[in-house]
Amino acid sequence: MAKCPSSQMSSIIEHSDPTNAQILAVSEDQIRGFVREPFLDIAQKSGVPIDTVLSRIRTMLEAGTIRRVRQTLMSTQLAEGALVAWVVPEEKLNSAFDFMFQQDPFSGHVVVRSTDAQTPGSQYRLWTTLKVPVGASMDAHCEVLMRHTGCTKFKLMPAKGIFALGVGHVRRKTIEPGDKIPEAARMMKVENVALTEREWDVLLALKRELAPDEVRVGLWEARAAEAGVDLETFCRTAEDLNSRGVIGRFSTFLEHVKPSAGGQRVTRFNALFHWAVPAGREIEAGGEVGRHEILTHAYWREGGPEFNNVNIMAVCHGTEKDRVFAHKKAIDEHLVSVGIPATYTNVFWGGRSEIKPSEISPRIHREWLAQYGAEPVAV
Repeated sequence: MAKCPSSQMSSIIEHSDPTNAQILAVSEDQIRGFVREPFLDIAQKSGVPIDTVLSRIRTMLEAGTIRRVRQTLMSTQLAEGALVAWVVPEEKLNSAFDFMFQQDPFSGHVVVRSTDAQTPGSQYRLWTTLKVPVGASMDAHCEVLMRHTGCTKFKLMPAKGIFALGVGHVRRKTIEPGDKIPEAARMMKVENVALTEREWDVLLALKRELAPDEVRVGLWEARAAEAGVDLETFCRTAEDLNSRGVIGRFSTFLEHVKPSAGGQRVTRFNALFHWAVPAGREIEAGGEVGRHEILTHAYWREGGPEFNNVNIMAVCHGTEKDRVFAHKKAIDEHLVSVGIPATYTNVFWGGRSEIKPSEISPRIHREWLAQYGAEPVAV
């Protein structure tokens, strides 16, 4: 059998390969909720045969182009959560970063950020997302992290509303500044959902990332056995959780921080946009910001005086800094055009960055606290 030329093999692991791009435009963020056969859905929506979909996703996962494939959850509905900004001495910045990423399963995104000039909040260099089980104290969790990292201060910014959530880098490469959906984005409320023990068993089996050999049709059967239920019970439980707003998307997550094995990057710049809009107009402003298709995340979060009272935040990725600025300018101009001028705005640029799914299990949280000599603190 003739071997695949190395150049051809190199091509089929890259996100830019035409067939891969066709698959990824769907698989990154277009499979919403729980789907019994997600790979068949990707094949149908992308127009790529199922055997090709499976082999390409498996190949990209093994090569590291795709960093994980998993069913995502709306963890804002299952746990207490916040964006956390940290003040840390510069000489301890990297070690604090390492601890948050490697030793705290409840910290998800870990990013070093900076601003182009000294502005309110510039001293907050380390940014993380945090989830703790419902009823647990985020402040107490952060106090534990401070003791073990050398951070001197933190600012918790829980989401009060969500306007955009979905990382589709390949699909967004062709989006122009100002491109937006026809109507304002609807705000998703942040409300906790109580689960039974069986529902937790199903959820924990459902959310674990897939190994390459699990990229296949019929993938949920083994997960049902892991949860201790039959396949139909597993699927019906997942569908019920989906109807209650607990399930996010089935997603293939690209490695968008580091270059691929072939040296290609999905994106280079990660910008956290801040706006301060008049109090009482947060939902209106968030809806107008969130309708811009370039944004992967958009939230109503209160930055407080530390960040000049910003209340709308959004994330934009791009391969060129000027292009990211162009998207920001288009959003600023749109806000003015609809009569919601921002009284203040800023950009925090991402540098070193790592991402992992946040743990949300109450049992694992108790074990983590015990490991670091802390007692659970309720709110």
